[in-house]
Amino acid sequence: MTAQNPADAPLRPVRLGTAEAIFDKRADGTVIVRHKEPLGAHPDKLTEKLEHWARVKPNAVFLAEMDSGGQWNRLTWAEALSKVRSVAQALIERGLSQDRPVAILSENGIENALLAFGCMMSGVPCVHVSPSYSLLSTDFMKLKHVLGLANPGLVYVDNGERYAKAIAGAVGADVEVVVGHSPFDRKGGTTLFSSLIGTRATADVDAAHARVGLDTIGKILFTSGSTGVPKGVPVTQRMIVSNQQAILQTCPFVADDLVLVDWMPWHHTFGGNNNLGMVMYNGGTFNIDMGRPMPGLIEKTVQMLKQVSPTYYMSVPKGVEVLLPLLREDRAAAENMFRNMVCSMFGGAPMPRHLLDELEALQVEVTGERIAIGNGVGSTDAGPTALLANWHVGNKTIVGLPVPGMEAKIVPVGKKLEVRLRGPAVVKSYWKDPERTAAAFDEEGFFKIGDAVTYVDQADPQRGFMFDGRVVEDFKLSSGTWVNVGGLRDRMIAGFAPYLRDAVVTGHGRDYVGAMLFLNVEACRSLCPDLPANATGEAFASHPVIRALAQKVLDSQEASAGSSERIDRVVIEPEQPSLDNGEQTDKASVSQRSVLDRRTAVVEELYRHPPSARTIARQRG
Repeated sequence: MTAQNPADAPLRPVRLGTAEAIFDKRADGTVIVRHKEPLGAHPDKLTEKLEHWARVKPNAVFLAEMDSGGQWNRLTWAEALSKVRSVAQALIERGLSQDRPVAILSENGIENALLAFGCMMSGVPCVHVSPSYSLLSTDFMKLKHVLGLANPGLVYVDNGERYAKAIAGAVGADVEVVVGHSPFDRKGGTTLFSSLIGTRATADVDAAHARVGLDTIGKILFTSGSTGVPKGVPVTQRMIVSNQQAILQTCPFVADDLVLVDWMPWHHTFGGNNNLGMVMYNGGTFNIDMGRPMPGLIEKTVQMLKQVSPTYYMSVPKGVEVLLPLLREDRAAAENMFRNMVCSMFGGAPMPRHLLDELEALQVEVTGERIAIGNGVGSTDAGPTALLANWHVGNKTIVGLPVPGMEAKIVPVGKKLEVRLRGPAVVKSYWKDPERTAAAFDEEGFFKIGDAVTYVDQADPQRGFMFDGRVVEDFKLSSGTWVNVGGLRDRMIAGFAPYLRDAVVTGHGRDYVGAMLFLNVEACRSLCPDLPANATGEAFASHPVIRALAQKVLDSQEASAGSSERIDRVVIEPEQPSLDNGEQTDKASVSQRSVLDRRTAVVEELYRHPPSARTIARQRG
């Protein structure tokens, strides 16, 4: 029997570690926070775990993917080790090195994983590049920048024809191009990936692997570059294994027959370092989800969830939003998804209250229990898990406490508490970029991640911290008053729920705060039944019911709120942020900075006098 109110249903049991920290307060208000438990022992390199699990559970499935026809391709631990060793031998024979690394341009896949781990085993850095730099660009400027810095000696793509234009535009003829399939005409030719795994491994692989240590660069990840050109982060073996050990200590359930169904891209630190690394470290099974949190692709995720029961599920709030309707329609998929799950995490943005209610209602309906939601914060440069809440946070932006081995320095900056990080999982320098390196650290060697936090309970610091936006996102009005961008954005989304996808706050140096609103079009259809199925974004943005709702939300703000604590004007934008226009990240979240940079004309429109016809202004009464 299930509880009438889902919020009253019990949480499913999950095995968790300690959550207690030591706080050292300084006279200037700075606080140094570290986990009470020291970081445990860990291997010198992640690929030691590949060898370990190949011995311990050789026939268990390590990697699995489903093709477009629904057929499975599965690889056991023993098979994976054999193929990785062959790839490592092939790289050694080509004379590749830190100065001539491997670049992977394409999406997640078994070949992608084998090549990345072959790089680690041979000591050759692997450069993971966002596929959008190749597939969504016409000038390939970011791709050229990344490859120019990395100077790869080998470039891999899964589909040669699909990436042919990018390779012609950004890859020199002297660089070997390896393709999974669909080779294309190219000066210098192409190599099939099958020839790499067909290479016979020798003692050279063992010798190369023995030379790999904690300070060996395992991969180079490039940050998105939303505020400038992408910068390279050399991710060492120390960064990877220390962070995985810290996660294991705080979330020991990851060692309990871990099964993931995961779409997060491996060129991103959370997908490639956290998720894939977690499965390697703990001997689990990684099911590569070729779906994405968007209509037309989320169906692939459901297809996989009907066959695989994950124990831990990680996505973003947008993923929940598009997945839930399909799960409600497909009871078998919902039951299978939640059958063995003990924990979930939805980073990238706050979980709207209505989404959490719908998610928990479905969980309770099919299992009689709620499933814990954890949260954390980190970055490509630090972690990726630096602070972690290993307890149920619901839809609150609680990010917890530092993980073992990580120190957090909490520094008062204006009205914010900036968090800075130091520890074995923090980068030491950017790739060939001394100027950015010097600017990234303070005088004590703490990395300035750019995030702000606040205490969950000032009287009880052990309850951890909450995310409080980006330090650089906040701005001052012309009056000199600081604006808390994250707080205003969250309140606007909550007031509009479930009809708003996101809000981008404006007002730097202006007299009042404005915002660009991006609708959740699918949810808005219920408000606009008169619109046809093929209605444009402009039709929804100008619809009187939607505009009336926006007016109501603006006018419902507290009358006593000061100019920095309310939004006075909004414009509903018909064009959605997307990967194509550079305003959406690979995790399906909206890049506030990119929107502001690209839509400067809209920002000006928000402050026009008299206001434009589509501007909605708060009625002061």
